[in-house]
Amino acid sequence: MARGKDIDGSVSVPAFYGKELRWKREAAGLSLEAFLEGSFYGKTYLSDIERGERRIPLDLARHADRVLGTDGFFERRCEGVRKARRTGHAAYFEKVLEAEKHALTIEEWSPTLFPGLLQTPAYARAVILTGLPLSLNAEVEEKVNARMARADLFEANHHTPEYWVILHESLITEPLLEAPEMSAQLDRIAELADRRRITPQIVPWKQKAYPLMAASVMAMTFPDAPPLVYTEASYTGDTIDDPVFVEQYRKAYDRLRAVALSPDTSLAMIKAAAEDYRNGKQPDRLE
Repeated sequence: MARGKDIDGSVSVPAFYGKELRWKREAAGLSLEAFLEGSFYGKTYLSDIERGERRIPLDLARHADRVLGTDGFFERRCEGVRKARRTGHAAYFEKVLEAEKHALTIEEWSPTLFPGLLQTPAYARAVILTGLPLSLNAEVEEKVNARMARADLFEANHHTPEYWVILHESLITEPLLEAPEMSAQLDRIAELADRRRITPQIVPWKQKAYPLMAASVMAMTFPDAPPLVYTEASYTGDTIDDPVFVEQYRKAYDRLRAVALSPDTSLAMIKAAAEDYRNGKQPDRLE
């Protein structure tokens, strides 16, 4: 069996163990397909892990130990790989940060803040300082830059996921920033929608009851891995892959989408609000 191009395992912790996984797989004479038999993952997913571009999930680490007879080697190191953090992001967000780069679809509901993928630097800075008011300027800017780097997802020529976002009307009519910065924030969302990078919808104030009222949700699907759901509070986040709960969240998201305004109406509202802020006017709520 021919060996692939060598990988520099010193680049990162995931690259080190990805290289080790490939070495043991090839030493066992297994192709990507043969190794994955009996798992839920595709060969592109495994190839990304072996190159250090994805972190090995626990169930696949256990699968590797069974297939390769490595006596729990990859399972024991799975936690260490997961904790190998990128700067500027919370540890609990690492799985999402990696997963969104490979997602086929991303569906997000954000009732209280514009999602990180859509934030301008000014908005991100305000959110970070609100949650971590004692942070040094350098720490804040590191987090802002890391959040802005995520938005490259919408610029990549090789892969852009289908991104659907549902926002509450209060994000538009109850400004977190001064008028010029709010205008810029809304312009950013409108620009992405006009370029067909995102599809926005708005849940209006007058909708008194609706699904997922008490949660922010990010649901992702992949071409070569099971779907994930991510929920977040102020200082914690939880990634859910249990198929039963994932299906419940996805059904709730579909019901939420049904009570929101249409994408065209929502985009027109976002653009009108941006213009209002530009002219020093407070946008009116929908009646």
